Amino acid sequence: MRYESCWGRHSCHMGVAKALKALAAIPEEKRNRKIDEKIDELAEYFLKHRIYKKSHDLEKVAKPGWLRLGFPMMYQTDVLELLEIFAELRIRDPRLEDAIGIVSGKRSKEGLWKMQNSFNDKMLVPVEEKGKPSKWLTLKALKILKFYAEL
Repeated sequence: MRYESCWGRHSCHMGVAKALKALAAIPEEKRNRKIDEKIDELAEYFLKHRIYKKSHDLEKVAKPGWLRLGFPMMYQTDVLELLEIFAELRIRDPRLEDAIGIVSGKRSKEGLWKMQNSFNDKMLVPVEEKGKPSKWLTLKALKILKFYAEL
């Protein structure tokens, strides 16, 4: 069954990611107890998965595309976008260390991050060129690594 992984026996990683992103965008002073509880629940979902791994086998990558950084991510996500959400929520947890290491490891000798995933062929105007250094990914990565003191 084509959609069983999302609508069958397991939560859809992409759906959980975008729900967490949407709830994290609500200013703290406008959140209520239910929103805070849902943020905690969704964050725990990703912490349990170390952001990008399979729930039943943490040695395997659940979504290989999540390791290819891109901007904008549209309906997709990646480890960088998820770590950005966690940093915005000021969540520090040892279970994030592997994902932080992946982002840190993608830094070039010049201190930049390259666009690895692009939706340019699906947009009216290209954002940046795939395979080239990205100012957007570099900005996001530096913010995340600064928050997690990995610089």
